[in-house]
Amino acid sequence: MEVTVHYFEQPGPQNTETTLKAALQRAQDLGIRQVVVASSHGETARRAQELFGPAGIRVVAVSICHGFEDAGWTMTPEERRQVESAGITVITGIHALGDDVSSAFSEKHGGRAPNEIVRDTLYRFSQGTKVAVEVTLMAADAGALDMGQDVIAIAGTDSGADTALVITPAYPRKFLDLRIREIIAKPR
Repeated sequence: MEVTVHYFEQPGPQNTETTLKAALQRAQDLGIRQVVVASSHGETARRAQELFGPAGIRVVAVSICHGFEDAGWTMTPEERRQVESAGITVITGIHALGDDVSSAFSEKHGGRAPNEIVRDTLYRFSQGTKVAVEVTLMAADAGALDMGQDVIAIAGTDSGADTALVITPAYPRKFLDLRIREIIAKPR
């Protein structure tokens, strides 16, 4: 099989449109009917809905947990209403790959929990790769995905989207069943 993979020279939101359009094309090629998008304030999720919605592809947005409100990364209630009114399911939950109870112990006593090791390994590919896997796990755990089909996971570096993957989803407790099947786009 030959497919096009988009590699970006620089990570960041300037890659959003190319990433979303490449992901839409791949979803259509593969018959994938669900997309999960990391979205802190809703902009990327709303743009994804504009593209994927008319094609009959369901968009699930995963926002960062409220533990990051002080950093300004949390979707406000008004932003959430806007995203949901666009027909997007919004999930907010604890990070599947860190920033949970295990992180508190790692910070205090050193060492790394298994989820933090997975997180740091995925970061070797890109921040978006780590986030795409993480939002897939979170959406699965929230019951927002059809677990019998692949999903396109879209994420980015800080804001926007620069990474898209085809993933066979899994629940966090069954992480070893998760498969990254294809890279559609990512920073180099």
